[in-house]
Amino acid sequence: MNTVYYLIMVPMVYLAVAVCLIGVIARLIALGRAPRHPHSLAIFPQRGPRFLGALGDTFGMPTVRRHQPLLWFFLLLYHLAFLVLIASHFDLFPGIRILPADSPHMIGAGAVGVVLTLALFYFLIRRFRSPIREITVPSDYLLLLLLLFLVLTGSTISWANSWNSEAGGFVITKQDFGLYLDGLARFRFEDPREVLYGSHYIVVVLHVLLANLFLILLPFSKIMHTFIALPMNRLRRGA
Repeated sequence: MNTVYYLIMVPMVYLAVAVCLIGVIARLIALGRAPRHPHSLAIFPQRGPRFLGALGDTFGMPTVRRHQPLLWFFLLLYHLAFLVLIASHFDLFPGIRILPADSPHMIGAGAVGVVLTLALFYFLIRRFRSPIREITVPSDYLLLLLLLFLVLTGSTISWANSWNSEAGGFVITKQDFGLYLDGLARFRFEDPREVLYGSHYIVVVLHVLLANLFLILLPFSKIMHTFIALPMNRLRRGA
């Protein structure tokens, strides 16, 4: 099993990142080469700075807020928490410190995981109700479940270290994860077991496995809207 763990924790990470980058670039190139639409995509063009308006539409989601305020609330929480989650993972690297170097906590001390978990549960449950259920395909459920378990495994590590520090936390500390990520960034191909000790290692392996699967699937999923939302909103406001 140690060989399997190593393949997941090191070579598969590089493979997943490569597939994600190549897939995203290929999709964007294909979109850029698509024939120009014969008609304007502008929907009720508005006066004023179009780029700033497109930014507001992309991050403020006014149409969703107007028609589905509860969905808008969870979408806003999800996107804000996801941005903090990205920052908290950068904070793990020894050379990039946002919190003090000896801090056992991720940014938010576990609260980010709670927000993401609640939001993903809402998105999943919403898919079982009409009229969303009728337009939902199996891949939508699989993607949400993948994200949910990815967040839950990561949150388990964060919650244990932040909320159970008096009992020894997760054994594998935030600083240990930083050494593992630093080794990946420097292409050392070392066995993560050399820096990630303890019986909780399997939880880390599972979390990394799910993260790898997410990166591989991202270019071929609906999450690709992340890369084209701003340009599309710009077109809707009038080219």
